[in-house]
Amino acid sequence: MNTNSSQSLLTVPTGPLKISELPPSYGDVDSGYTHLSLVIPTYKERDNIEKIVSILSQLLDESIPGKYELIVVDDDSPDRTWEVAQSLMKEYPQLRVMRRQDERGLSSAVIRGWQAATGNVLGVIDGDLQHPPEVLMQLLRSVEQGADLAVASRHVEGGGVSSWSVVRRFLSRGAQLLGLVILPGVLGRVSDPMSGYFMVRRSAIANAKLNPVGYKILLEVIGRGKVNQVGEVGYVFCERKEGESKVTWKQYIDYIHHLVRLRLSTGRVGRLSRKVNFPIGRFIRFGFVGLSGVFVDLTVFYLLRTVIHLGLTRSTILSAGVAIINNFLWNDLWTFGDISQRQGSPNQRLKRFLKFSAICLAGVILQALIINFLFNVLGINEYLAKLIAIAVATIWNFSINLKLSWRVTDVK
Repeated sequence: MNTNSSQSLLTVPTGPLKISELPPSYGDVDSGYTHLSLVIPTYKERDNIEKIVSILSQLLDESIPGKYELIVVDDDSPDRTWEVAQSLMKEYPQLRVMRRQDERGLSSAVIRGWQAATGNVLGVIDGDLQHPPEVLMQLLRSVEQGADLAVASRHVEGGGVSSWSVVRRFLSRGAQLLGLVILPGVLGRVSDPMSGYFMVRRSAIANAKLNPVGYKILLEVIGRGKVNQVGEVGYVFCERKEGESKVTWKQYIDYIHHLVRLRLSTGRVGRLSRKVNFPIGRFIRFGFVGLSGVFVDLTVFYLLRTVIHLGLTRSTILSAGVAIINNFLWNDLWTFGDISQRQGSPNQRLKRFLKFSAICLAGVILQALIINFLFNVLGINEYLAKLIAIAVATIWNFSINLKLSWRVTDVK
């Protein structure tokens, strides 16, 4: 049986978001068999944490006594949720607590919890009591009966939502339909791909390099894991009783970002990228950002020249500067978002911007040298020379930025 011999917090795992095939061992923990490790990601859930730990412990003590662990992973909540959870560890010996101070985000919190977990079945449930705990044992039975993944669904028999507005229902269904268009092979496997309440066998996601965006960790599990059999259990999504809802427009943007990233990394582009050992998907995103920068550059240049009547040189410099800022922000958010999420301090972001700007300036100089060589020395048409120079400079900018501006070495 796994029990806590002290009230110390779990050490936060670092490095790639990858689940080991074998559970970790801890010197201060009895190395008995753990059947289920259930992660509860929290942020500002002080008013709910004691109740959900109590309910879950009672359910699991009746069903699999001593063969489970609850892992609260808190993102350093300002209401000190982690501290309240830590104070419960004496009363609930199967409870473990992790406090993350250098990372943020529900999906990565779940994976960090799974990395510290010792169970053969890994699960996740919200800490706000919107996921009914009584469904937990149905999910576990589904896994025990052969499912690699068991998902609590609002869209099968017995499922639903309690009091959602028409707008929220429309957005939820719209997001699912969009996902089916972009990534049918993943979203088509379950009726509720937006669910955040599920269990998965450790073996189904072991050694897969996970790369989530936002809240929808289930997409990552299906898209990158070795999931053969899927089971679904109906549940009614409840409205929270304590605390504030964390649903924002950013979640929908992250969801679309996640779909596109999965599409690029798991489809034909992803297979080709792995074969040639070059991040093609990331390079395509970098190229799209570059195109947006051209549009921004030309638009700002036009406004400065025709509306403000600024001089040619100053208009050129200012429009190029705005384009560089545009490109940096989109690359930081989208192209290299998985890295920048783990390097989120203002100081680290400023360093990335300064490096990015210097590399872009070097790219402009490189482009000018190539054009002059192709046109003046080799006699190639100036427009063709320009296209060749842009292509070479783009590859230069991407490769150097990948190695210098967005480096994993900065991650604590």
